[in-house]
Amino acid sequence: MAKQKYNLHLKGYVGGCDFDRDYVDYILAQNSEKPVSVLIDSLGGSLATALSIASAFKAHGDVAVHFAGMNASAATIASLGASSISIDSSAMYLVHKCSSEFFQYGNLNADDIETLIKDLKATKRDLDKLDANIAEMYAAKCKKPASELLDLMKAGGWLTAKEALEWGFVDEITDYEEEPAPKLTDAVASAMASAGMPIPNIPVADSQSAFGKFLSAIADFFKPKTEEVTAPTPIEATTEQTTENKVNPTTTQNTMHTFTLLGKLLGVENFAATDGVITLSVEQMQSIENAMSAHETRQGELETEITALKKSPAADTTNVVDTGKHDGKQAEKSDVENFVDTVNSARALYNMLPKV
Repeated sequence: MAKQKYNLHLKGYVGGCDFDRDYVDYILAQNSEKPVSVLIDSLGGSLATALSIASAFKAHGDVAVHFAGMNASAATIASLGASSISIDSSAMYLVHKCSSEFFQYGNLNADDIETLIKDLKATKRDLDKLDANIAEMYAAKCKKPASELLDLMKAGGWLTAKEALEWGFVDEITDYEEEPAPKLTDAVASAMASAGMPIPNIPVADSQSAFGKFLSAIADFFKPKTEEVTAPTPIEATTEQTTENKVNPTTTQNTMHTFTLLGKLLGVENFAATDGVITLSVEQMQSIENAMSAHETRQGELETEITALKKSPAADTTNVVDTGKHDGKQAEKSDVENFVDTVNSARALYNMLPKV
């Protein structure tokens, strides 16, 4: 199929410089009496911006939206004001319930906890209202009951282009030449894991690098199980279950996993797994990347030192120091021995992770 031309390219964070309401208004005003074609490729962002853009598209009246790559959350909501929506055959589509940032650290007394509970209950009421409103918007587009859309949002699994068409989120599947199949990068996987979003089962870019392999293992751990159902299923615990011992889908499993070395690296005692899922923050992922980078740098330095030692003449035997035990004390380890210990520890850490 021939290449498609767009009046608007909306990419990245919804509400950021590349997905901005003011720029959308400017382009729509420049084409007030003409059809407007919009490309969307975004993992989501600000709900307020998405609702505003959807309203602007609806007010214009002749906006065609096309999805390429991986699109989720606010990016899908922004399209709901368009007169027509298409999706590339290799693109992905995700709807899920609204979330709000939450962070609490420190010691709380009973009064503090009671105040926190009240605040959380108020936040939950607001999120429930937002979810209900968005479910109604999806339902109007899909021509299905809002309760079904709310169930789908709760499941939160990725839809293929075909599934998005079957649900009614899009009107057409296309196959434009300039739109290759999406690939998961280290940065995108890290951001998705930090936001608690399920990671799709798609190829990982640059998977040959050490950090790429590590991210592949993390991505595999976060993937939802695939089952033959009409709607995507929630992320479930990865523990294998026999036919006679299946877990009721309405219940959850909370399993505590212990990753000692990874915990030391990230400064936590252990990881709490909810429904088999462990969420890492962007800062924690950065700590892992920094540690692996430092390891690779030190490895290069030691290899250089070893090469230099091989080229230098052997020391006189009278200068050789006995590195055995003396007076019950163990002699200090050499850099090479410390390096070997570090490699073994890293290998043990990697072996603890699910394999791709």
